[in-house]
Amino acid sequence: MPKNHQLILLILLSITSVLQAERPNVVFIMTDDQAPWAIGLYDKPTHANTPNLDKLFRAGTYLPNTFVVTPVCSPSRASLATSRYGTEVGVTEWLNPRVEADHGLDPSTQTWYEVMQNAGYFTGLVGKWHLGLLDKYHPTKTGFDYFMGHRGGGWSPVNPTLEVDGQNKKIDGLTTDILTDHAISFIENRPDNQPFLLVLHYRAPHARWLPVAPEDMKPFEKLDPKLPSPDFEGLDVQRVKRFTREYLASTRGVDRNVGRLLETLDKSGLRENTVIVFTSDHGYNMGHNGIWHKGNGHWILKKDSLPLATENIPAGQRPNMYDNSLRVPTCVVWPGVTKPGTRIDSSVTNLDWYPTMQAIAGGSIAEKKIVRGRDLSPLLTGSADGWDDEVFAQYSTRHQSTTHMRCYRTSQWKLVRDFNNPQRDELFNLIADPSETTNVIDQQQYQAIVALLHAKLLSKMKEINDPALP
Repeated sequence: MPKNHQLILLILLSITSVLQAERPNVVFIMTDDQAPWAIGLYDKPTHANTPNLDKLFRAGTYLPNTFVVTPVCSPSRASLATSRYGTEVGVTEWLNPRVEADHGLDPSTQTWYEVMQNAGYFTGLVGKWHLGLLDKYHPTKTGFDYFMGHRGGGWSPVNPTLEVDGQNKKIDGLTTDILTDHAISFIENRPDNQPFLLVLHYRAPHARWLPVAPEDMKPFEKLDPKLPSPDFEGLDVQRVKRFTREYLASTRGVDRNVGRLLETLDKSGLRENTVIVFTSDHGYNMGHNGIWHKGNGHWILKKDSLPLATENIPAGQRPNMYDNSLRVPTCVVWPGVTKPGTRIDSSVTNLDWYPTMQAIAGGSIAEKKIVRGRDLSPLLTGSADGWDDEVFAQYSTRHQSTTHMRCYRTSQWKLVRDFNNPQRDELFNLIADPSETTNVIDQQQYQAIVALLHAKLLSKMKEINDPALP
């Protein structure tokens, strides 16, 4: 090669290296089953004890009205990765290995992990995948250079068997601590000539919650929690209280480990050039309206108070689209973009992470790729005019119950249709009844609201070619 060509090549490589160094690193932390009320700075009184998360949220922008578009693990993760609804990518229910071990997210579907990888980021996933068990669905086939964790959805909180360097290995210790150890190792051993993306998917606070570290249980050992729906008929109060203590202890374990991760970023001097996102794959109920769990909720009532089973809904099940199932605790800390201590109450969804991360990376989206979400950058900088606060969500349950739930939510109203069980349709006034205790869908004075929201819901379903469209 002529010397002048070599010189030009060296200059171009140098410029590329500088540009990559200027782009921020990204640490994307997502918990499993963390409720909007399971952080210490939640608006209403909460027993959550999360000092590290509270500090992180105050360091950037708190987005209290962040929603997922399907309130269960796998489809929520598919929507996060692709900015498409679960029905569009063929993942509509949690992937049950007992009945669909060969199913997963089509690896030809471009994810934002691939967008960042193609833009020059060194990418790693530590933790839960739950988008396919087979090798063809492996995280390294859809945007990750590195993977350590579990391809499935359910695993032990202690002494887990995890994939490390392509091999399953049983590791002694608490799962949350182990995942954090490997996340820290990823940061410390990354290539130093390119920006990095670390996606850290904790298993906690997914049940089973115990065991946890003694210091994580200590704040809750003697807690007598105040329940959100203490007068719900037939509520198993003692069970709710025990579950609450265990769940919050598991959440405290996440908090302690997020503190460890942030300390690593601080000590390594990376914090000032790293975007940090914290969120969850969906929310959670703990005695709220008589149930626990998420969108495929379970009644937590005494046996003689359980509603009778129907053709499609077993006696112990309460599938739902409550806000506590759809809403997730979320913050963004973006040096130079977000201001410490800010709060934005506009509604956003997990579909929005794809275009936001693409904007951060400066990457390109595949031709003809449909992106349903919106870049959050204008919202975070206060330059978003006319931001639409309306949210459409969907969940077709098929493992514990059989439903086709579709939801349209505004800042005041929420309409829920179950196209498989129309007797379960609901309308809630979120301003007068934020806890969603009173279904007013049959009241005459609200029929104009029902008609308006129903038309909007059908329009959205037509837009995405929803198979539940009547």
